[in-house]
Amino acid sequence: MSGARRALAAAVLAAAALAGCSSPQPAARSAEPAPSSATGTRLTATLTSPVDATLRWTGTEPGAAGRIVEFATAPEGPYTILEYVPLGRTSYRHPDLMPRTPFYYRVRPYYGPASRPVEVRLPKGDFTAKEQKSDHEWAPPRTLRQTAVRTGSVKDAATASAATPTGLKATVMHANGIRFTWTDHASDEQGYLLEDRPQGGDRFRPVAVLDPDINSFGLITLENEKRATYRVRAFSYGKGSNVVHLKTGSAPER
Repeated sequence: MSGARRALAAAVLAAAALAGCSSPQPAARSAEPAPSSATGTRLTATLTSPVDATLRWTGTEPGAAGRIVEFATAPEGPYTILEYVPLGRTSYRHPDLMPRTPFYYRVRPYYGPASRPVEVRLPKGDFTAKEQKSDHEWAPPRTLRQTAVRTGSVKDAATASAATPTGLKATVMHANGIRFTWTDHASDEQGYLLEDRPQGGDRFRPVAVLDPDINSFGLITLENEKRATYRVRAFSYGKGSNVVHLKTGSAPER
């Protein structure tokens, strides 16, 4: 099968490309927060070794669905998303960074309504070599034609309910593949999140990040997703926290 098993893998690979191999050494240095028109989130960062960073933040973001942690190697970006984190999380560890390199970090909330969830039970079976070689033409994100639908802004709390995705349908394509379709009601979303909660899980988590106006997407599932609940969220990003700057040190001796 061409492509990644997860849409989020692209962000992970981009982050990994800037990381070097190293082992921790005792060293701690904190970054001074850069001036910013920060919202309710206050971010700090510490080098716990010459090439390992730990981020911590405080504050609340009323109405947010979660936060994203981002980094860049230049003050103006471009920024790469490291992880979508739940509101209860207040820290992130970024290990094995490229030596003697500047890193800039920020945290941003994201907002938007989620669809009603659907539960999916997949048949038994592994992701076979035959399935991996299939082109999975049903899987790429696409925009299916819709008849006239009511729309709303995800950026306005007063109209966000009208922007809620409806009609989420999950079609089992094979033992490890699901095609999702839904009706797009958002007028100004920055994208869609496909979220899941595997059986026994305590919360939903993003498993795919999609462009605006997408209303069809195929997911190749993981082993713990034979039975899971899914939903889609039309989202937009809020204002970022203050930006913090760190510069990594020399790579530890091996």
